[in-house]
Amino acid sequence: MQLTGNTIFITGGTSGIGLGLAKAFHALGNKVIIAGRRKALLRQISAEYPGIDGVELDISEAADIARVAKDLISDYPTLNVLINNAGIMPFDDASTPVEDAASRSILDTNLLGPIRMTSELVEHLKGQPRSTIIYNTSVLAYVPIATNAVYSASKAALHSYALSQRFMLRATNVTVQEIAPPWVDTDLVKKSGDPRAMPLDAFIEETMRGLGTEEHEVFVESIRAMRDNPGLGEHQLVHDFNQYIADNPIPV
Repeated sequence: MQLTGNTIFITGGTSGIGLGLAKAFHALGNKVIIAGRRKALLRQISAEYPGIDGVELDISEAADIARVAKDLISDYPTLNVLINNAGIMPFDDASTPVEDAASRSILDTNLLGPIRMTSELVEHLKGQPRSTIIYNTSVLAYVPIATNAVYSASKAALHSYALSQRFMLRATNVTVQEIAPPWVDTDLVKKSGDPRAMPLDAFIEETMRGLGTEEHEVFVESIRAMRDNPGLGEHQLVHDFNQYIADNPIPV
């Protein structure tokens, strides 16, 4: 994608990776609009970074997505980049009954949220000279973490959706890119300062370089081996990865 001259909408833009991307794109002179559920925090960020606008959005609610999309098209007619970043990552245990409400919340937020948001804006994006849709998935889309089975499945499904949409948009001016983060030191689960987590600033710097290319998937070099999931050997890979996590649990 082009890194300058854009009008960019970022869901889940009040913290973590979303806010990091917002600040990076803002520093390059782009018009940035962030979405989140906390009005006070949106106002605080807009005051701290003049030029970053905030809109309230509950990404898990279809009606709210439709409302925000309508306002975006009206208020920001040059909108040409959508970054589907919002997500939640509750723990679960697939060896026991998984709470249905929790599963629905994850899927509404992590999978249906991006699908609905993109669906509301895709025709507008087609009308721009050049547009980009970005999905924030995860390395866990390729190698699931067993302590977050539904989350991992939601990211795998979003990766699959991005592949299909990229093909269907092949003859348009809309490109589709995917960000697949490793464990980044944010508050998605709990910001812990764990040395195994990649510092947010380093992740944003490497990711911005990747987004500035035409690569379909943007991932940091440290996860290449996990992205190159070894076909029929994936069962052992997933087992070994999760055994390591079991032996060295993530602080919660």
